[in-house]
Amino acid sequence: MNKFTITVIDTSGIQDYIFSSNRLRENIGASHLVSEVTGDWVEETLDKLGVLKNQQQEPIETSGFDAEMVYAGGGNTLIVFKSREIAINFTKILSKRVLEETPGINLVVAHADFDWDEDNLYQVVKDLMEGEIDRRKNERIASAPLLGLGVTTTCNSTQLPATDRSNKYIQYGDDEEADSYFISTETKQKLKAVNRANKKLQEMFADVVDGDIYQFPYRTDHLGRSERESSYAAIVHADGNGMGKRFQKYGEDAKNNRDYIQRMRDFSKSVNEAGKNALKAVVQAITKSIQEGKVVGKLGEFQLKNKYLPFRPLVYGGDDITFICEGRLGLELAALFLREFEKQDVADGEKLTACAGVCIVKTHYPFARAYKISEDLCKEAKKFVKQNKEFEPDGFSAIDWHLAASGLLGSISDIRKLEYQPVDNKDILHLEMRPVRLKKHSSEWRTWEGFTPVVSLSR
Repeated sequence: MNKFTITVIDTSGIQDYIFSSNRLRENIGASHLVSEVTGDWVEETLDKLGVLKNQQQEPIETSGFDAEMVYAGGGNTLIVFKSREIAINFTKILSKRVLEETPGINLVVAHADFDWDEDNLYQVVKDLMEGEIDRRKNERIASAPLLGLGVTTTCNSTQLPATDRSNKYIQYGDDEEADSYFISTETKQKLKAVNRANKKLQEMFADVVDGDIYQFPYRTDHLGRSERESSYAAIVHADGNGMGKRFQKYGEDAKNNRDYIQRMRDFSKSVNEAGKNALKAVVQAITKSIQEGKVVGKLGEFQLKNKYLPFRPLVYGGDDITFICEGRLGLELAALFLREFEKQDVADGEKLTACAGVCIVKTHYPFARAYKISEDLCKEAKKFVKQNKEFEPDGFSAIDWHLAASGLLGSISDIRKLEYQPVDNKDILHLEMRPVRLKKHSSEWRTWEGFTPVVSLSR
């Protein structure tokens, strides 16, 4: 009998954690903390158990090591342990660190014992994800944080009791004025993570961005707004089509448990690289369009803010991508990202497609609200793809967007019923032509390639 324990680590409420603040710095730090918790911290915890980083890929069934990390990405992690005791000890160490250093992040962990020679690891993981993990997410009792007394003040972002001031944890540039406000412990940890996040981002884009010339912005004001002319920011949320099913299918076709582990690892890595490579192509297009401190050409024309690029990835790696950019670039960069994402190769050999939602709002509009609209727009694009699946069984990429000249009231469906649908038509007539396909197909007119020439002619 060759007994092992498989452990699944998932996260819940991550979008709220990352985008609950209207300050870009805090969003940056929060996103980086999430990637650390399910990535770097997992490896560091395995180190404490005596499993070195360069040994984690050794086959656990023959190596004699206590653990093997199958993959980490997309907010969840899969690890095989020699025994349940080691798995539980690992969970204790990791969860304690999360509670102490990243208040606000919620981990969901489940274990399952299996026999390497007799059990199908694919089925064990599937049952664990669809059973125990889903059940724990649904049954989890939301924690009620201890609120302050009458003599305490609250954090501007979380509304939790303030424990410090922000200026201690922010390194301001020469063009910034010190901004000091009350922060909670959760916000403090987010701000402390910002420098680590920026270092990681600069390293990732080092081959396409010269750090001595360009910097990724920390504030929406640094995206390139033109005062008294244009002051908009675009939040773009993109998500791959059917990736969950593809992930499952690729694992289901495994010949044995070792093949399953290798397939999961290869697929996760290839999808992660696909998202990053598509983002690099977007950044490269931006840097090539910059001349003498101005963005020129097809992307638009406006002055940059010092050395800051008009673009900042917030969630990246994998097929779930969110970035913010100068409002005039939003649609073009979203379409460019989708085109580049389709060019990438992944382990299962099938074509990649994705959908994107773009919400363009005033620069200082509440960030969390704008992100929610961009996420809803992405879902609308995905619905459009599913409704037209009979014509293209392999799927296609699509994009949807909304430009808010003032505020946003209600969901995107509410907004469109109010602004784009005559009252007496009862859902028959819709005046918006969105979402649209990315590329031409047959005689289809609802395409990005068909829309952009019309806009160019109307200028």
